[in-house]
Amino acid sequence: MSADEKSKNGSGPGPIPKERASVLPRKMQEIESTVVALKRWGAEGSRPAPPEQSRKTSGANKQESSSAAPKPAGQSLPSAALLAAGKALRERVPRNSHGTWKRNKEKVDVLATLRASDKGRIERLIPIRYGRMLQSPFTFYRGSAALMAADLANTPTTGIRAQACGDCHLLNFGGFATPERNILLDINDFDETLPAPWEWDVKRLVASFVLAARSQGLSELDARDIAVGCARSYRKRLREYSEMSPLEVWYSRITFDDYIAAAPAWLRKAAAARLRKRVAEAVTKSSSELTYPQLAGMVGGQIRIHDARPLIFHPSADEFSADEFRSRVEEGLKVYRDTLSDELRELLDRYHLVDAALKVVGIGSVGTHCFIILMMSANNDPLFLQIKEARQSVLEPYAGKSAYPHPGQRVVMGQRLMQPATDVFMGWATSRGGRHFYVRQLRDAKIKPLVEIMDTALLSFYAKMCGWVLARAHAKAGTGELMISGYLGSQDNFDEAMGSFAVAYADQAERDHAALKAAVRSGKIKVQLEG
Repeated sequence: MSADEKSKNGSGPGPIPKERASVLPRKMQEIESTVVALKRWGAEGSRPAPPEQSRKTSGANKQESSSAAPKPAGQSLPSAALLAAGKALRERVPRNSHGTWKRNKEKVDVLATLRASDKGRIERLIPIRYGRMLQSPFTFYRGSAALMAADLANTPTTGIRAQACGDCHLLNFGGFATPERNILLDINDFDETLPAPWEWDVKRLVASFVLAARSQGLSELDARDIAVGCARSYRKRLREYSEMSPLEVWYSRITFDDYIAAAPAWLRKAAAARLRKRVAEAVTKSSSELTYPQLAGMVGGQIRIHDARPLIFHPSADEFSADEFRSRVEEGLKVYRDTLSDELRELLDRYHLVDAALKVVGIGSVGTHCFIILMMSANNDPLFLQIKEARQSVLEPYAGKSAYPHPGQRVVMGQRLMQPATDVFMGWATSRGGRHFYVRQLRDAKIKPLVEIMDTALLSFYAKMCGWVLARAHAKAGTGELMISGYLGSQDNFDEAMGSFAVAYADQAERDHAALKAAVRSGKIKVQLEG
């Protein structure tokens, strides 16, 4: 009986058969060799610290403060050895051990964790955040990445790291435009990105599909099968990427045509035309041209961003005068400009600042300091930039501090590592008050998945595509895809474990959502419901 089977059947270690006793020392030696390989060759997906930090930090302190460690240049283990090292890890961490879930209540307090993440947010906006989380277990899940990070820290891991998304739920995937205006399917939110155990992204993703399936009224069997299909797609696609050269992986991308080609015949027939129409609309004009009529217009003879309180607004006179606010925005733009390459500075300089306003975004980000900035060219062509506060990743308390001292740089560099193409205007800045931000275009031709209209077959297909996307991102950004593939193997042990975990953690999310509702009813947490 394999270690996976023993774990599944709940049998303890028991007496060791004589014929197996002689094998154990060799197995343990393989496992120890794996650990050495992980540490020596950087197979944990670690990255060198940025040059500026390397100069400032001594070697000993850097190891303590950073989740990334330098990788020896120009050296690698043979692929067969890495696959074998990954396979050997099954003895220490059976694949089906990932299917179990039980919260460590001594380490994780739901309400305390949620309140801790309120620190530093705009206080009057926090009730909007809780109002959005209150809507359903799925919206609660989307807004509680910090809570799941604390939970994942107490789950089994192989010790292999990848550049993690950090908030890898199904609505953080979708279509977006490359600088060449092609539409790719990929991850589109990297606020929490950090080198961390690869399992954490997979687990957050599969659980999100069970919650989404339940919100759609799908059966429990279908919900579990969808999660299993997502994990299976991740496993199989990662093996494909592990067999490619590093350059092939780096340049790989999942295009709209790939999405259509991978779809079942009935879906291609039923939805291809509608999807192509959405893509055509997204790339015909720039995102700023499409957004401008919705967000801005002439006010008192001047172009201004429309106030739509409580979601879009200019600071009140009690907070900043108009001149003071503009001065701070201009100062931040200068700092941001310095993070761009020379040619992109030239491009940015063709636009001038017109207006800026605060904007409430997402669920997990509600209450953080986020702005939209309207810029215009000499011909009055609009450019909207989003300035979004970057905070410590929710993974850092458990996976170690980022190698980048600036949280905005952490987000930008993580996105560049994981995505096949990134927004040309991505950069970072620090405000006069010491807050950290990252900058990108606002809604650059994004195509959001319409989960609310997906039936079982369509949600199942989308889950498989997300598994593919995550495999590509982990393979591009990490160095551990061979070991992960060796660990996962060709059987469905891990896939089935992910189905079990997804169902169990979705149950947990529902209990946590109920706890939030109880706290609201008792007056412990205030909410503001939007119309």
